[in-house]
Amino acid sequence: MTIDRRSLLKSLAVGAMAAPILPSLFSSAASAAELVKLKVQLGWVSNVEHAAHWIALDKGLFTAAGLDVTVSPGGPNAPDPLVVVAAGDAQIGYTSWLPFLDAVAQGNDYVLTATLFQSSPLGIISLKKKPILTPKDILGSKILAQGPNEKTSIEATLALAGLKTDDWTMVPAGFSPEPLVAGEGDGYTAFATNQTITLEKMGLKRDEDFFFRSFDELGFKSYAGLPFVTRQFLAENRPAIVAYIRALIAASKLNEADPAYAAKLAVDTYGADLGLDLAQQTRQNELQIPIIHPGMKPDFKLLSMDRDLMAGDMMAAARATGRTNLPDIDKIVDFSVVTEALG
Repeated sequence: MTIDRRSLLKSLAVGAMAAPILPSLFSSAASAAELVKLKVQLGWVSNVEHAAHWIALDKGLFTAAGLDVTVSPGGPNAPDPLVVVAAGDAQIGYTSWLPFLDAVAQGNDYVLTATLFQSSPLGIISLKKKPILTPKDILGSKILAQGPNEKTSIEATLALAGLKTDDWTMVPAGFSPEPLVAGEGDGYTAFATNQTITLEKMGLKRDEDFFFRSFDELGFKSYAGLPFVTRQFLAENRPAIVAYIRALIAASKLNEADPAYAAKLAVDTYGADLGLDLAQQTRQNELQIPIIHPGMKPDFKLLSMDRDLMAGDMMAAARATGRTNLPDIDKIVDFSVVTEALG
């Protein structure tokens, strides 16, 4: 990998910021004679969405925490992390709220330990000829959807709003919003951190030529990027999981200081075979940082989960989609892992 002078200076600057973090957070773990091996199965491809992982690997934060971490990318052709962890091929997986509940209902003894995103960046893009700004606007619409999870999100959104869940049409679509621009649908399920950038590069202006509303804004509140483990693994390896989360928190802070750094890691190293664009990846990272750290308040607890939100609105969303016999929130979420990692 070629590194120019400017990139080298940025790397050194980030390294300088990491220096005071390492001793205070990882000194006890780093002195371990052997590193604890952890295999992580991501839910999506190796782009800048996983900035904290790339920084933690590149800066040696996992190693300093006493961990030997291997990260496997996800994506449309990769196995579901819920299946990978069940098969014992990874100890940590990343998932979404409703699929996680379904896996637990099927008998998997899983526990959530944190959240990377404080709200889901998934939502609906629409054009000015037919803006979709409220759940009611979905009714009678043709929605271009990237996958089955989007169908569930739309149904949950409509049910929570007290509307009919079948008064719309789903049309399978790819990962580009071009069919929407071509008039093949009224809305397109997309990510605030991805396809909105594509439209901006096409010269369209947000809230003028196109509109984006996340499902969170439409009433279906949920976290995204949820790391989970089996209950047995957490019980037997709790210090390692806490150290892993601690490293991600430290890496997230470094990411805020220089969004271009992780973008370059994704483009040049961890997602080198994906043909990623550096400008797009940098912009994506800039857009996702406020979702990871809402309000950018210094006392905000990164990666933490709100029990009231999960037991309230998020469980209500599950019930709205017809899911029954839902487990107690304290059985499937260990809120203390992040607390210990921040401690």
